[in-house]
Amino acid sequence: MSNLKEVRWKQRYENFRSSYLLLDKYVDQEEFSELEQAGLIQIFETTFELAWKVMKDYLESEGYQVNSPREAVKKSFEIQLIEDGEIWLEALAHRNITVHTYDKSKVEELVSIIKDDYFPLLEALHDTLTEELE
Repeated sequence: MSNLKEVRWKQRYENFRSSYLLLDKYVDQEEFSELEQAGLIQIFETTFELAWKVMKDYLESEGYQVNSPREAVKKSFEIQLIEDGEIWLEALAHRNITVHTYDKSKVEELVSIIKDDYFPLLEALHDTLTEELE
């Protein structure tokens, strides 16, 4: 593992961790105003973006070549850095469409999916990487 690449993934992890902890703070809330829903979606988008980037940096520090978010997810699943590869790919697809979601019922559905399906993925990645650093 090259020292520079190791430092890079650890720095990216710190950014991911900060965003993840913010999402963790609010995701269990029962009711959300429209503003809170928008905020939760925004925090999810940021955290997910940092998640695939920390995967990419980690993989590169391990000697793998990764060129896209999809490749990062697939390779991370392959080496068992993450579980539920299909749900990660689904989350990736959702992340790409959240920018264009303005329909109230779609927003509520997305908040529910983030809470029930996608947050546990981010939590598992956070826990795995935290263990890796210990």
